[in-house]
Amino acid sequence: MSNFSIITEFLLMEFSSRREVQVLHAVLFLIIYLAALMGNLLTIAAIITDSQLHSPMYFFLSNLSLVDICTISVTLPKFIANSFSGIHSLSIFGCAIQIFFFTFFVTTEFALLVAMSYDRFVAICHPLHYGIIMNPARCLWAASGSWLSGVIYSAVHIGNMFCQPFRGSNVIHQFFCDASHLLKVLNSDVFHTEFILIAVSLSLFVFCFAFLIASYARIFASVLKIPSVEGRYKSISTCSPQLIIILLFIISIMLAVLMDTSDTFPIQNLLIALTYTTLPPLMNPIIYSLRNQKITGAMGKMIRRIVSSLRLTT
Repeated sequence: MSNFSIITEFLLMEFSSRREVQVLHAVLFLIIYLAALMGNLLTIAAIITDSQLHSPMYFFLSNLSLVDICTISVTLPKFIANSFSGIHSLSIFGCAIQIFFFTFFVTTEFALLVAMSYDRFVAICHPLHYGIIMNPARCLWAASGSWLSGVIYSAVHIGNMFCQPFRGSNVIHQFFCDASHLLKVLNSDVFHTEFILIAVSLSLFVFCFAFLIASYARIFASVLKIPSVEGRYKSISTCSPQLIIILLFIISIMLAVLMDTSDTFPIQNLLIALTYTTLPPLMNPIIYSLRNQKITGAMGKMIRRIVSSLRLTT
């Protein structure tokens, strides 16, 4: 399209012109999607069905798993359907929907990670006051505030980005509607407002990141003061999965922001996109399930109950 034409739809990038490779991509992404879906659903089901997991830490974890399911469902199903059908166009409305929900769920996930870090900080640094500080009402407010912050943040961005027609190239060099590509075809006034919003967002991100660093510094300082080796190991094992997930999330976001996604290296674009759209939802349940005996035990009991009930019905 001409640089001066008004965009009515976007063309998503094809990572291969060969039909066989497109179908192979679709099958591969379908396996990844189902694995992430199953891991997070099992985590949520185990937390709901096991009364021993009805605590603030696992309440936030169930919210995180739900966000991961929603996040990966924004991008992968559409890409899988496009790869099978060979259609790679996306309407402006569909693009707005993808950007809104992806921004919504990513923002919510970051807010939940901050809340989970505060929960671990209170549990390790102030264990005697943990039940008072992290009471059910406060946990519910923290989770609700995380979801609400995601809605507000994404609504502000969508309202600004799609308030005027797009002019320029309608080719998006990614398998989903990526906000970084839309910035290149925004009206100058809209781009200026969006730049201010991004600057404010980065300031809040830096503030929250500083809070996370300070919290984990206090946590590890408190862990070192625990006299018994068993107590230190138990404290580290409860917060290390959380720290790994935070690092994975931050690295993914940094790659998405800093790496240039041009049309020169389609495989590089695919790998970068996979890092921040697919890797966290896929790895989060693995990190918690493999390192948390309570969750794996609850999953085992839940699966045994399902199998025994099936045997009784047959």
